[in-house]
Amino acid sequence: MLSRSPSPEFSPLSIGEDFTPLPVYKQASTTLIDFSSLLEPPLQLHEDLKSGCGGQLWPAGMVLAEHMLRYQKRTLKEARILELGAGGGLVGLGVALGCPVDSIVYVTDQENMLSLMSQNIKLNNLESRVAPLVLDWGEPLPDEILKQKPNIILAADCVYFEPAFPLLLKTLDELLELCPDAVIYFCFKKRRRADMQFMKSSRKKFIVEEVEDSERPTFSREGLFLYTFRRKQ
Repeated sequence: MLSRSPSPEFSPLSIGEDFTPLPVYKQASTTLIDFSSLLEPPLQLHEDLKSGCGGQLWPAGMVLAEHMLRYQKRTLKEARILELGAGGGLVGLGVALGCPVDSIVYVTDQENMLSLMSQNIKLNNLESRVAPLVLDWGEPLPDEILKQKPNIILAADCVYFEPAFPLLLKTLDELLELCPDAVIYFCFKKRRRADMQFMKSSRKKFIVEEVEDSERPTFSREGLFLYTFRRKQ
């Protein structure tokens, strides 16, 4: 068991509102990512902001992908995996490359990110193992997801736009209703006070636990936090 309740010293509630400034935007480029030497050969990730901010690599995605590769690699063979708010597909692609997974991994985002997700799938020759889908938070789940009934849901840096919080919560709730034993791995970087309102709302709806990770002292100091969400009985 690799989860536990938050300890006070690492609680995001203790981080100041302006503790973590937004990153500098990059020019379009392709990067090789080995997730701290956890992935060989490395993932090729094309970043391009022309379709939106999701086209850039964001820090919570790195934390979540490294955690899955370091701690969950041996547990995912029979998992049915879905990534929400995937952007270019960093986490889902990293898991598909580095973990033995029998089922298709779905990477999902808004329609404007579909071409970038598809491009990165092709860059890594993962067409037979990863599929891109449009999944708009708050809207009915796609037929493919209803059929798949994902039991591992990956969400990194999905807390960035306050008006979308209720929509994201609705989608998370529907996914846990669809598969009651599913686990959501949820990583985010606290940037503003409103982000913690999302976590307070999540605790009302789900069982929320902070995930134990050897790198937690490091990434917590950068305002990054990693949780699991489970359905309340």
